[in-house]
Amino acid sequence: MKRVYYLLLLIMVMLCSACQSKTEIRSIDGDSVHQMLQNKEDFVLVDVREEDEYNEGHIPQSLLIPLGTIEKDFTSKVPSKDKKIVIYCRSGRRSKDAYEKIVSLGYDDVYDLGGIQDWEYEVEKGK
Repeated sequence: MKRVYYLLLLIMVMLCSACQSKTEIRSIDGDSVHQMLQNKEDFVLVDVREEDEYNEGHIPQSLLIPLGTIEKDFTSKVPSKDKKIVIYCRSGRRSKDAYEKIVSLGYDDVYDLGGIQDWEYEVEKGK
């Protein structure tokens, strides 16, 4: 009886861990994104911070979609699910959360830049 119990427990643990697996996050570095901007490549650069943070300084050509509004607003602001998407925040924590949400909406070509605090190039202020 003990063996059956341990076997069932093992199966349950394996099933639970499989259900909780997260998407592997694909990262991209600042130099690559800067080059993509310089080359006018076709991609969407998304800032997932709040509006006041965005106004204090953001990467040029970035689109503001705060993390808390991703599920509600992302598909209307980025309708093409085939588009390359690069996301960033302040430090990299929110961009990881945003990555998971964006992938769960059906977007496949998504990259995490991390935080603007590591961005070594120009930033714009205001809207």
